[in-house]
Amino acid sequence: MSTTTLTVPAATFRRRRVAVAVAVAAAVALVAGLSVGAAPSAFASESDDVINAAHRGASQSTPENTLAAFRAGTDQGADLIEIDVQRSADGELVVIHDTNLTRTTNAKDLFPDRAPWNVRDFTAAEMQTLDAGSWKGAQFTGEKLPTFAEAIEVIRKSGSGMLLEIKAPELYPGIEAEISSALRESRGYVQSAVGQDKLVVQSFNFDSMKTFTELEPTVPVGLLGTPRIDQLPELATWADQVNPYHTSIDAAYVAEVHRLGMDVLVWTVNSEADMVRAIELGVDGVITNRPDVLNTLLEIEPER
Repeated sequence: MSTTTLTVPAATFRRRRVAVAVAVAAAVALVAGLSVGAAPSAFASESDDVINAAHRGASQSTPENTLAAFRAGTDQGADLIEIDVQRSADGELVVIHDTNLTRTTNAKDLFPDRAPWNVRDFTAAEMQTLDAGSWKGAQFTGEKLPTFAEAIEVIRKSGSGMLLEIKAPELYPGIEAEISSALRESRGYVQSAVGQDKLVVQSFNFDSMKTFTELEPTVPVGLLGTPRIDQLPELATWADQVNPYHTSIDAAYVAEVHRLGMDVLVWTVNSEADMVRAIELGVDGVITNRPDVLNTLLEIEPER
């Protein structure tokens, strides 16, 4: 397979929360009768920096949302490790993508009478008995579903940042506050991670993100999906990112999100051709199962 190489500066991850300030400045300027230009793009506006986000860790080569996948993501050059957080029946925050356990664990074998094997119906202790690795390969037999606390510890020490998706928050009332508390339990983590541009929280549920940003106003929040253009100005008053499926947008959409002071991280981009297209659209980050391929494409050597 031929490789297309782009010359792109090493990715940086900077906090962008300029929409409110820009709106206030614009209002003042309008009152004063001054012209108002486009909002600056402050999050990744220096040249063409592109964030490499490992989707569920390095999930092409390792079992997704496991500690092995998170470590591999860092080894493969990821700036951010994307994870999914849900809640067990007894209130423990756990890391898994699907809302049931069947695809990535042996829950059916161990608990044959517990259909439909929903995450929220199992205790954390029960989930710790599951094998979350062997479906990907015999070499991963025995990998466990991580708790959120374990994921924080591993990612914090890795040098990569965290792109945290609150998965199906409508199933878990109050999970936003629980995630906030868990982040704060890791002493100094929120302040350190935000200060180093290594923490973002995202969801498809915009109400959940509004709730979270009220709890943690310093932590950037991302909106998964592709809101209509006419919805973007209001969203820009409180959100930091719009993170759509990569084929659902064009360069004009990216430009409008940037004009409003937000950023765009696209998912899930696994072929080189799609990576090149996303970069050429001007996105701020690419979420991929193959951070090693993206890393090579961007000519970034992993330095951890």
